[in-house]
Amino acid sequence: MLLPYIKQSLDFSMTMSQLLTYVAISVFCVLTASSLDTFTAAVYEHAVILPNATLTAVSRQEALALMNQNLDLLEGAIISAAKQGAHIIVTPEDGIYGWNFNRESIYPYLEDIPNPQVNWIPCNHPNRFGHTPLQERLSCLAKENSIYIVANIGDKKPCNSSDPQCPSDGRYQYNTDVVFDSQGKLVARYHKQNLFMGEDQFNKPTESEVVTFDTPFGRFGMFTCFDILFHDPAVTLVEDFHVDTIVFPTAWMNVLPHLSAIEFHSAWAMGMGVNFLASNIHYPPKKMTGSGIYAPDSPRAFHYDMKTQEGKLLLSQLDSHPYHPVLVNWTAYASGIEALSTGSQEFKSIVFFDEFTFLELRGVAGNYTVCQNDLCCHLSYKMSEKRSDEVYALGAFDGLHTVEGTYHLQICTLLKCKTMGLHTCGDSVETASTRFDMFSLSGTFGTQYVFPEVLLSEIQLAPGEFQVSSDGCLFSLKPLSGPVLTVTLFGRLYEKDQASNISSDLMAQTLRAHPYIPDNVSQINSDNILKGIWK
Repeated sequence: MLLPYIKQSLDFSMTMSQLLTYVAISVFCVLTASSLDTFTAAVYEHAVILPNATLTAVSRQEALALMNQNLDLLEGAIISAAKQGAHIIVTPEDGIYGWNFNRESIYPYLEDIPNPQVNWIPCNHPNRFGHTPLQERLSCLAKENSIYIVANIGDKKPCNSSDPQCPSDGRYQYNTDVVFDSQGKLVARYHKQNLFMGEDQFNKPTESEVVTFDTPFGRFGMFTCFDILFHDPAVTLVEDFHVDTIVFPTAWMNVLPHLSAIEFHSAWAMGMGVNFLASNIHYPPKKMTGSGIYAPDSPRAFHYDMKTQEGKLLLSQLDSHPYHPVLVNWTAYASGIEALSTGSQEFKSIVFFDEFTFLELRGVAGNYTVCQNDLCCHLSYKMSEKRSDEVYALGAFDGLHTVEGTYHLQICTLLKCKTMGLHTCGDSVETASTRFDMFSLSGTFGTQYVFPEVLLSEIQLAPGEFQVSSDGCLFSLKPLSGPVLTVTLFGRLYEKDQASNISSDLMAQTLRAHPYIPDNVSQINSDNILKGIWK
């Protein structure tokens, strides 16, 4: 009688042991799945299909037909990214319906996007918040491919006379980013705060929205295009909400020498110490190209293409919780350098409507200092050779920029001039032949928000070829792999920004001065032209 009892006890012990082992393995797997040290990010530069140019509203059916054409292209990129192991994909601003709208003509393209707190998977319950086919399709794409999707669509919210700020047409319209998780659930919604000139079809939210979403691969924040130049919500997301990665839908037109997409977005990632996933429109006629996956230490993947009409999918692995570097003292290094007298050698030239103070680099190597207002910029350099057909200059700007927006800048820049004429220093230049064996650039900045840029000929970045010291010096680690277009420290003094509207006279001057604006400007909506300068 004892043997069956012993056998039963042993069987029970083995069963409990196996159960505990199974539970332990299951818990380990869950913990592993819910906390990834690295992840694969994807961004898609989308060649958008644009609507016919009209300021009259089309039918909802026509609007949906166009949006579904764009979603067909985005779907291909999403499926491809998922098959390659991507955990998240970012798509561009205006990527589903394009641009050139007024309040009336954008309306058929909008959907009511609820607060994500409603706990909604549109793919499972498509009619819960009315007719929302865009959100349903995006949700299903996320769910069916087990991938997070970041997209840009338009939101509409009704209002009435009880709201003193309610627009006369009885609704708010917002430029909106949405995020669907890998189950198809709506997990984030962000209304663009800093609208660009020409975005009159949209309203600005009454208060800046700071939107984050947590994933198994870190905390994410998001903002849109022109937002990147302002403190809120961009800087707030990093400093106060400690996000690891920014997702950034954009419709960005490149403005050289300092504001090309891959140049400035990679610099922002380095300056703020976060991952940055930038998805741009691909539309070369408006100089729209430049997407990338950027880590704080170096770009991981980027794309710039003015020659073809095709979209481009980028993928790269990133750390879920990137190392946040020690705060840089952006004035320490430069403050220890004795400024040399330059006198009459200085000259003025315009860079994107701002008057910089410049010095020409006259030798194959040298040390130069140039100052403007409170900013002094110091450069040490050595060229591989001093070419007779190219001119480089060191420039400084400390002042308020007041064209497409109002924001205070402090900039130190080494750049190639367009021609041998010094008046072209600051003009757009895309190619160069002069190589630099070394450089060291610093400035007496009055801000901790400085973004280091190195841009090479043919609009290429220089991953792993430069570094920033803790005392605020941007320096080369080795001879650069290509000829230099610009080496720049781009500083922002947010506290000196002034809220003001641009006068119609200044807008007209901007339109006349910009080289990309056609002569028949009076026949075209000026807001939309300015949107084409740089969104």
